Amino acid sequence: MQYTPTIETREEVMFFDTDCGGVVHNIAYLRMIETARTRLAALMGMKLREMAQTQMFPVVVRTEIDYRRPAKLGDEIVIHGRLESVERARFWCAFEMRRVEDNTLLITCRQSLALVQMPEGRPARLPEDWKVKYAHLLKSKQETV
Repeated sequence: MQYTPTIETREEVMFFDTDCGGVVHNIAYLRMIETARTRLAALMGMKLREMAQTQMFPVVVRTEIDYRRPAKLGDEIVIHGRLESVERARFWCAFEMRRVEDNTLLITCRQSLALVQMPEGRPARLPEDWKVKYAHLLKSKQETV
C-alpha cells in the first residue's frame, strides 16, 4: 500500500501578517508554510522533541514559491502539504494555500530539505526505511541530475 504523508493546517490572517493596506506580506506565507511543514515532518517521524534530543533536523535548502493571489486581513487560509519526492540525501515537500471562503488558490510552494546533524552541521542520509515506505516517491539518479 502506498502512503504519501499529507497535512492540512489552517491559519487566520492577523494584523501582524499584513502591510498597511491589509495585504499579507510575502514572508508571512512562509511562516504559515513553516507550521504546516513542521507538522508534516512529525507525520514522517521527525517530531520536535525527538529532534531536540537527537540534534538531527530537516533543513530547508531551497524554496520555490508562486504568489498567485493576495490574502487579506481576516482571511481564513487552509494550507495543504505533502511529501512530493524523495532522493538519496534530500526530499521535497509541496504546499498549496487557499482562501477558505471561496477556495481561491493563493500560493503554490515547493521546498527541498536535507537532514543535518547538529551541532556539526553535517549532512546526513535520509532514513533507510524511506526507500520502502516512500518507494513510489523515489526519484531516480537521472531525474535528479
